[in-house]
Amino acid sequence: MLARLVLSIKIYTYGIYLVRPFNAMKYGYSAMPSQKNVPENKQGRFGYGDVWTWTAIDADTKLIASWSVGLRDAGYAYRFMKDLQSRLTNRIQLTTDGHKVYLNAVEDTFGADIDYAMLVKLYGKEIESETRYSPAKCTGTNSRAITGHPDSSKISTSYAERQNLTMRMQMRRFTRLTNAFSKKLDNHMLAIALYFMHYNFVRPHKTLANPYPRTPAMVAGVSDHIWTIEEIVKLVV
Repeated sequence: MLARLVLSIKIYTYGIYLVRPFNAMKYGYSAMPSQKNVPENKQGRFGYGDVWTWTAIDADTKLIASWSVGLRDAGYAYRFMKDLQSRLTNRIQLTTDGHKVYLNAVEDTFGADIDYAMLVKLYGKEIESETRYSPAKCTGTNSRAITGHPDSSKISTSYAERQNLTMRMQMRRFTRLTNAFSKKLDNHMLAIALYFMHYNFVRPHKTLANPYPRTPAMVAGVSDHIWTIEEIVKLVV
């Protein structure tokens, strides 16, 4: 139930992006460093190997209006977009990265009632190194309108990427090469739900403090005060 409150909100611009919780799932007591190391009897089973977190953030209010944990395929893309669409009350401008599954997912859920653009980042040659974990240097971007008439000045995934960094910094479950990774998928999803509930309703954001400290939920009009942890606990007790 955490972070699954039904939101009826007006949102104008989204940046949507995929975050991979690197090696988030473990098997037994031994870490699973990559998909290729999943035991044969666990191959193809959701919760073993790569698991992805999908997020949608409003560029104006910084509200995470929808998130999902799953695979990086068309089925999960559709369910994610369907959940996002169900929480909106007006037409929005949407920006995604170049992941192709977004194309059909957006079309099947929003139809023509959206201003949608895709932003593709271009990267230089990767540096081959066993100790390298950061992405290659970004050398440019290509953007194109997919549906409607998106404002070119607002085509961006920067807010989503910055939020992904915040998520990784504030949840040890996303920290690589440690013993903090989730051992069970259910616990992993519950931790993410609690994080987003806190992010939206409890944590005041400095960029939103005008004229007083506010959370994304307050700016979006779905809350009139800064929530406490006690209030979150009461949702499930």
